[in-house]
Amino acid sequence: MNKKFIILLVVFFIVVSGSAFLFKNDIADLYSRLLLRLPEIEKGFNNLVVQEIKKQVFTPPPLRSDGQEEQSFLTRLGVIKFTNVERVKAGLLPLEENAELDASSSMKTQDLLDSQYFAHESPSGIGVADLAERAGYEFILIGENLALGNFKDDQALVQAWMDSPGHRENILNVKYKDIGVSVIRGTFEGEATWFAVQHFGFPSSACPQPSQSLRDRITLGEGQAQELETIMDSLRAEIESQSLNRRDYNQKIRQYNDLVSQYNNLIAEIKILLDQYNNQVWAFNDCAGL
Repeated sequence: MNKKFIILLVVFFIVVSGSAFLFKNDIADLYSRLLLRLPEIEKGFNNLVVQEIKKQVFTPPPLRSDGQEEQSFLTRLGVIKFTNVERVKAGLLPLEENAELDASSSMKTQDLLDSQYFAHESPSGIGVADLAERAGYEFILIGENLALGNFKDDQALVQAWMDSPGHRENILNVKYKDIGVSVIRGTFEGEATWFAVQHFGFPSSACPQPSQSLRDRITLGEGQAQELETIMDSLRAEIESQSLNRRDYNQKIRQYNDLVSQYNNLIAEIKILLDQYNNQVWAFNDCAGL
């Protein structure tokens, strides 16, 4: 090896060593940024769907009779009796009189009379579902038949409903288990007449209920995940701003990594809880035939 080559090699080594010393912080910072890459956040949190319990309401157009029977008289028990006669004739189980549905139907007849309207929805927007809930009846299915007029008796009223396809469907709905009835006589549009209301129900208690505590845990977890997202977004913005020195940068990276790990674990837990809850809801809706 000649002397000139050795001198050049020594000079090159000195230059490289000096550069490494002078720029050691920049080199270490670059190495740190390359080594500590930001981890991926678990995807799909915003796509998590909580299945909802389905409810149905059946309200055929109100039935109004133009007949004027002089001896018109209606009773709650009579309407229930002849309703169940029709169900038994059709091979269905009779309905059980329910105190809450009696109360909700009574609210309806009184409101029809007091507010002087004849419709399923009141002028203030209250319907059969609202009345049932006010009376404390938790339902999967709810139905309402309305009638206005001077029907001869309970049997004639039920027959009029049976002659109307929509009302007949309510009376013969195989899913219903409960019934409530109210009849009231008063003045409507200047004429003395009867208001009659049937409320039919399939109670929530007939099917296994999804766990409310499980739903609450999901809601709590979602709130915690959203808080972590906010913190991570702020921290990531700091990291990507390139304004941090190496020490602060590395510290922020570690903090961010820890948060991402917590977040991903939390989302995994929520997904497990969500699967459990949704399976319960699907079982409930299947029981209800919805």
